[in-house]
Amino acid sequence: MSKKPISSKYLHTIRNIGIIAHIDAGKTTLSERILFYAGRIHRLGEVHEGTATMDFMPEEQERGITIASAVTSCLWRGNSVNLIDTPGHVDFTVEVERSLRVLDGAIGVFCAVSGVEPQSETVWRQSESYHVPKLAFVNKIDRLGADFSGVLESMREKLGIKPLALQVPDGEGAEFRGVFDLVRMERLVFDAESRGVEYERIPLTTAERERLAPWREAMLETLSDTDDGVMNAYLSGQDISPETLIKAIREAVIALKLVPVFLGSALKNVGVQPLMDAVCDYLPGPLEAPLQAGVDPTTHLPKSFAVDPEAPLSALVFKVVMESGRKQSFVRVYSGQLTEGETVFNVTHGCEERVARLFRLHADRREKIEVARAGEIVAAAGMRFGRTGDTLARKDNPILLEQIADYKPVISLAIEPKNADEADKLDEVMQRYLMEDPTLSVVRDAETGQVVLSGMGELHLEVLLERMAREHGLKPRTGKPQVVYQETVVGKAEAEEVFHRELGEVMHYGAVRLAIEPLPRGQGRVVQFELDRSQFPQAWTDAVNEGLTDGLACGVLGGYPVQDVRLRVLDLPRREGESSAAGYRMAAAMTLKRVLADAPSMLLEPIMWVEVGVPDAFVGEVIGLLGAKGAKVENIQDRGGQKLVQAYSALRQMFGFSTDLRSATQGRASFVMKFAKFDVLV
Repeated sequence: MSKKPISSKYLHTIRNIGIIAHIDAGKTTLSERILFYAGRIHRLGEVHEGTATMDFMPEEQERGITIASAVTSCLWRGNSVNLIDTPGHVDFTVEVERSLRVLDGAIGVFCAVSGVEPQSETVWRQSESYHVPKLAFVNKIDRLGADFSGVLESMREKLGIKPLALQVPDGEGAEFRGVFDLVRMERLVFDAESRGVEYERIPLTTAERERLAPWREAMLETLSDTDDGVMNAYLSGQDISPETLIKAIREAVIALKLVPVFLGSALKNVGVQPLMDAVCDYLPGPLEAPLQAGVDPTTHLPKSFAVDPEAPLSALVFKVVMESGRKQSFVRVYSGQLTEGETVFNVTHGCEERVARLFRLHADRREKIEVARAGEIVAAAGMRFGRTGDTLARKDNPILLEQIADYKPVISLAIEPKNADEADKLDEVMQRYLMEDPTLSVVRDAETGQVVLSGMGELHLEVLLERMAREHGLKPRTGKPQVVYQETVVGKAEAEEVFHRELGEVMHYGAVRLAIEPLPRGQGRVVQFELDRSQFPQAWTDAVNEGLTDGLACGVLGGYPVQDVRLRVLDLPRREGESSAAGYRMAAAMTLKRVLADAPSMLLEPIMWVEVGVPDAFVGEVIGLLGAKGAKVENIQDRGGQKLVQAYSALRQMFGFSTDLRSATQGRASFVMKFAKFDVLV
């Protein structure tokens, strides 16, 4: 009996979207309103009260910021919307990265006063690297100093995009009264008493039409550049229907040519429903998103599957969390389907995994389901080996999808358990956190016995220690935060070392002649064999490669990882009957230590990009403070009545900067700092 085909009509009604922005732009408040108006929650939570649905971690509620990406789903106009609320703080960039990897579309939220801020620019660039179509929402239009036109200009200059204003504010700041819709030429008025649930679409008066004519013309001109039908109708003076405009806008958005811009005030319950209508109208479903390309893990040739529940399985684990000691894997299914209780193949690790249970997500709550089909985002329980970035497929038809980008920690903290009992528990807990967060690194110092914890910033490590105390009752002693350095060479060297020793009553021999030379910044490590590898057993050359790769993890200046070097294996002398893989591995490590010691070396430190927003009156104090920190000021810009001072600074100089900045500016300045590169500040 033939299996009944599974309908894929549902794919047209799925929207996998994320909300991305700078910290404090209003992402979580907007998410809360979306869930409320969609009927997913029945009481509005507030970030400032610590009651937001999507900020369910105690650390998020106390600080009023998003730390972990929260996933939820809701229905809107018959569409199933999977929504991810991402963090805005730079320390949690990887949360944004792994969310963007699995999204089909995104909403960028911008403050109407501040415009495009540093982290909003960062996450926007991240989304561009994954070719994610986006809408923009200008929030806080009711705030003093709101400037809608200024935000549009900021988008053009800083993001290099073509913003397409589909709405215009009726007044700004304290005079904000409503929203004008340029597509349907209507005025939207939101009812304050019903908390925005009720809103009216009112036809424009003649005066309002005249006032909006320049905005409407600008919208049609911009759209004409991407659609011939709209251009012909516009040039001939024809009236263009909203349906025609919506179709043209959708095509331009999916082709990444335009970014529609909407506006409102999420906190005052204004502008949210039209934004969600736009998600359904303009952002792509799984069928319209770019096909997920991968490779065949055996042949390494390009491979892809159709977005269809009947196609072979391909799915990506984009996040792992531990809840009550149990592992949950967040999974985006790209093709085929996952069924509760089945065994799948983890292509990344080459092992089988059992999917014990499947859940639809709603922040910290789960709704049990039996099947997850192509296009859906779900949580899977029971998978033992799954890590962030792993590909799931069928063993008889595997595919390996593109991995999620790597991030290198820039700051370290030494932690010590208070007693022996706590030591074992600490190791276990740290392994759990490492599984959840790929930006964390834990190393045990062989000499001191200390555990060195490394992360993306002070806040990152601070939040982790708070979670450790709350979730596991662990409060280890901590040292001062330490900067993570890297080593490199600035000159060439060549050496040969021989390993010849008896191990376990067997004589092992290995010899390696090696040369080292510097590479440009950011080029990583290159190991190349300048000899005919076919003349040597593969086990020997593999052992040399392993010895060199492992050795580069610990340099000679301070035991820091070595970067931006090329290692050239020139010769592998052999001795009949004694040469072995173990001998060549040891010889490779010895020769590497020698060339690193012989070559002129230097330390590379984390260089941070710092942006300080400050009133004109305190610019001198900020520049003086940055100078005292050894920072190199790159630029000073005007933004929203303030000055924006941009500089590069070594991370080691920036400890305590926020306290010094508050003192120097009477608390009127704010700053953002993000990792730029490992280098030497000149």
